[in-house]
Amino acid sequence: MPEPTKVGIVGCGLMGSGIAEVAARSGLPVLVGEVTPAAADNGRARIETSLARGVKAGKLTLADRDATLARITFTTDLADFADRDIVIEAVAEHRQTKLDTLAALDKVLVHDRAVIASNTSSFAVMDLAVATSRPENVVGMHFFNPVPVQPLVEIVPTQLSSPEAVARAQEFARDALGKTVITARDRSGFVVNALLVPYLISAVRMLESGFASADDIDNGMVLGCAHPMGPLRLLDLIGLDTAQAVAEAMYDEFKEPLYAPPPLLRRMVAAGLLGRKSGRGFYTYAR
Repeated sequence: MPEPTKVGIVGCGLMGSGIAEVAARSGLPVLVGEVTPAAADNGRARIETSLARGVKAGKLTLADRDATLARITFTTDLADFADRDIVIEAVAEHRQTKLDTLAALDKVLVHDRAVIASNTSSFAVMDLAVATSRPENVVGMHFFNPVPVQPLVEIVPTQLSSPEAVARAQEFARDALGKTVITARDRSGFVVNALLVPYLISAVRMLESGFASADDIDNGMVLGCAHPMGPLRLLDLIGLDTAQAVAEAMYDEFKEPLYAPPPLLRRMVAAGLLGRKSGRGFYTYAR
């Protein structure tokens, strides 16, 4: 029997914790990196909370939960990732932070074939891959929130990604994690956000102009178009800061007004009204 793929996840926020959970539930050994012990504790708590929901819903047994947690190890030292077969960068959607993380991983990974994947939702992957000495091993691997529930992963090759690295990323997402894989060209926003972001921004502009209330906008799209969630509630789920970062990256690349973050979105982010994770966005949430 071949050794299971050794998975590394750098960053254990909403996305990183979800990726780590899915990989561990799939039977893979997972190493999670965070900047401080406190951040690692918070990440572990997110995973435990998610698994508890799975147990309560009857999707997991207590034994499954315990086995999943036993497969996840935390560290604050990137040098511990040296033996990983695939490492997924899931740090904040901030270009320099991602560049620094990829450059640091490049220095410690010992396997020449190790895949370095970025979970970026907005940046062109080639712009990140140049931080490494092995851009042929770098691909985009964009998961969707919440990762344990959403079945899709976008795989994004760059001009320099090797066919082998792309195939290994696709096989990992599809065969090891059980996700549905689509392939996108390396342009900001990829497939999903290139379509989704203008729609979300239009909803903010509609609210900002006083054209309709938040409830009416969301109910219109849920009841009129059969969307599972209205655009403003979806923004609260994504995080308004994340949505602003994605929109800014897309506007920087294309200079199309439809991608520009509206003033209301910028003011809400500045005020710390980030959606569910802060307890208040377009709606208020119990914490």
